[in-house]
Amino acid sequence: MDTLTALPDGALASPASVRNAEPILNLLRAHLPKNGRVLEIASGSGQHAVFFSGALPGLVWTPSDPSPDARASIAAWAAQSGSDNLQPPVALDCMNEATWPEGPFDAVVCINMVHISPWAATEGLMKLAERALPRPGGLLYLYGAYREAEVPLAPSNEAFDVNLKARDPAWGLRDRDDVVALARSHGLALTLRTEMPANNISLLFRRV
Repeated sequence: MDTLTALPDGALASPASVRNAEPILNLLRAHLPKNGRVLEIASGSGQHAVFFSGALPGLVWTPSDPSPDARASIAAWAAQSGSDNLQPPVALDCMNEATWPEGPFDAVVCINMVHISPWAATEGLMKLAERALPRPGGLLYLYGAYREAEVPLAPSNEAFDVNLKARDPAWGLRDRDDVVALARSHGLALTLRTEMPANNISLLFRRV
C-alpha cells in the first residue's frame, strides 16, 4: 500500500506513482493508438493521468475514481498540468453501472486496482471494458501484482498479500489465470504479459 502525502492545494502525492510512471508510459506508448479516447479506472492521486496525458497529447484522457478525495486530487494535479487533453475526473465505481461513462473508448487503463478491491470490482471492470471497447482491437491494460502458477511468488508480494487481506478480507492478489478467464468471457483476449519493476506485471488484452 502506498503512503500518500496531502499537499496544501488538495493534491495527494504518491511515491509509487512517480516510480512506476515511466515504465508504464513506455509500454502504453508502444501499444496505445496515436489518437483516440482513453478511460482510466481508479486513477487515485491523478499523477498518472497528468503524466500520461501530457506525454500522449493525441489521446483524450478521462480519469476516474469513486473516492471524492481522489477526484479532488486529480483536479488539483490537472490544474497544475495545463494538459488540454485531460478531462475532468469521473465518479466511476466499477460495481455501479449507473456511474459508467458513455463510450466508445479506444482503451481502458487500470493500474493497481484489481488487488485492492473486492473481486466484484474486477467483474465490473471486465463488463465495463466490454461495453466501453466495442471495436475490435480496443485495449484493456492492467498493471499490478498477481499470483501466477508458473512463477514463484516473490516474498515481498507474499507479505503484500497478507497485508492486503488483513486490511480487508475481500482484497488480495488475484490469480492471473482467473483474471484472464474472466476477461475472455467478456470478449477480451490476453495478447501480452510483461514483467514490470518491483515484482509487478502488465497484462494487455484486446477486444475480439
